[in-house]
Amino acid sequence: MIEVEVQNETHQTQQCLRFSALPRIGEGIRLLEPDGFWTSYDIIDLWYQKAEFGDIWVPFIHVRMTPTERAARSEAEPTVPVDDHQQVIDQAKTIAHILSDQDNS
Repeated sequence: MIEVEVQNETHQTQQCLRFSALPRIGEGIRLLEPDGFWTSYDIIDLWYQKAEFGDIWVPFIHVRMTPTERAARSEAEPTVPVDDHQQVIDQAKTIAHILSDQDNS
């Protein structure tokens, strides 16, 4: 098994995974998302760095969520209606008015 540090560009995270064969640039892998679902990622870069100990070269891969997965997720995310935004603004104005009345009294 080869231990590889995976740098996730989509979530700006890093994690170490073990592979039986090192994937190549352009290949896809499936990673577990923080929400518990598996998502496809494309490998956009692969490099080796010399380890701090001995004469060992450690592999790193840089991944980004597959464009089709990213598009599917953006469609699945609910959009907040404009009315809800206006309701929040109106409520904030009401609270500010109440607080300013208390400061004056």
